[in-house]
Amino acid sequence: MNRSFWQSGHRPTLIASFLYFDMAFMVWVILGPLAPLVSEDLGLSPAQKGFMVAVPNLAGALLRIVMGLLGDRIGQKRAGALGQVVVIGGLLAAYLIGIGSFASVLLLGVVLGFAGASFAVALPLASRWYPPEHQGKALGVAGMGNSGTVLASLFAPTLAAALGWTSVLGLACIPLAIVFVAYMVMAKDSPDQPPPMTWSVYLQPLKDRDAWWFMLFYGVTFGGFVGLTASLSIYFVDQFGLTAVEAGYATAGCVFAGSLIRPLGGAMADRFGGIRTLSFVYMLAAVTLVAISTGPSSLAVALALFVVAMLSFGTGNGAVFQLVPQRFRREIGVMTGLVGCAGGIGGFFLSSSLGLAEQYTGSPQAGFLVFAVIALIALGGLTVVKVRWRTTWGAAVQGVRI
Repeated sequence: MNRSFWQSGHRPTLIASFLYFDMAFMVWVILGPLAPLVSEDLGLSPAQKGFMVAVPNLAGALLRIVMGLLGDRIGQKRAGALGQVVVIGGLLAAYLIGIGSFASVLLLGVVLGFAGASFAVALPLASRWYPPEHQGKALGVAGMGNSGTVLASLFAPTLAAALGWTSVLGLACIPLAIVFVAYMVMAKDSPDQPPPMTWSVYLQPLKDRDAWWFMLFYGVTFGGFVGLTASLSIYFVDQFGLTAVEAGYATAGCVFAGSLIRPLGGAMADRFGGIRTLSFVYMLAAVTLVAISTGPSSLAVALALFVVAMLSFGTGNGAVFQLVPQRFRREIGVMTGLVGCAGGIGGFFLSSSLGLAEQYTGSPQAGFLVFAVIALIALGGLTVVKVRWRTTWGAAVQGVRI
């Protein structure tokens, strides 16, 4: 990243956005790496395991709309602070009171949804400080906070094996509290913050068909990333007989690839255009998911395929959010919430469908195949809209490749 990028915005806010996003994503998906231990303790069925890791995705999806609206109303910094307090309080309560049933796990998943909703705050908080030509890089850096999912996969199973999985929930509050303090000191709302609007105006973008296209596109890229993140530990334990700790390490390797490449995806979109980058992403993701749906018998082959899938989804996440601020600059807060909501719903769909497929067919492979078809549908949609985008709003954006 060049010198002009770092000088064009507010670096402390960009760093604070990354840290907030990182810790929030760590706890948002924490039930995934803990799932083998939780399900064994509570005696959950395959479908229940799938829903357990999928509910935080769905709750995060719906709460992203709420947090996006709230951020536009009271400012992203205050909205983010409120979300962090709710998550820390919920994790402390779960640790102190304990979790002894499937219903209580689902309730925790709803609380963790506030962590997933950080997406609708952290990204516009950073985005509004940067000019159009650096949107892909700025949102890529802030969005790289999804690397927090790697921390959950690496450390949660090991700590749970030593101390018990409920203790992990309490321990997670320590880094969350440290980042909260850093966030309050470093983050600052952009002076480009639009004036508060009436509540009825916030969902106006939904009247624009482009908003729905962006929701579909991100539902595939981010839905694939977070859905796999939540489900891979279960997959590796059930399909290859790994321990929870071993499955956590395998998952961390896959998630790390998808997280690390997100800024590169934004930079690629800045250089080659978001449409071209996404077209490649959807084709690669579809081919890889079809290969996974054949049920590879080798752990090494499965790992390699999942890494490729995560690389494609991570690249796509950065590319989608190179395009969104160009089309909806003034509505970036609510659009981040709406598009992020679709991403969470995509993750819920993938995680729950894998569990249901395992429950009723004895294998999760059908769930991968269905998501491959959805990736091809997104590719077809992108082909339909690309000419119109490039000749209308894309042509009006100076110095940016669409």
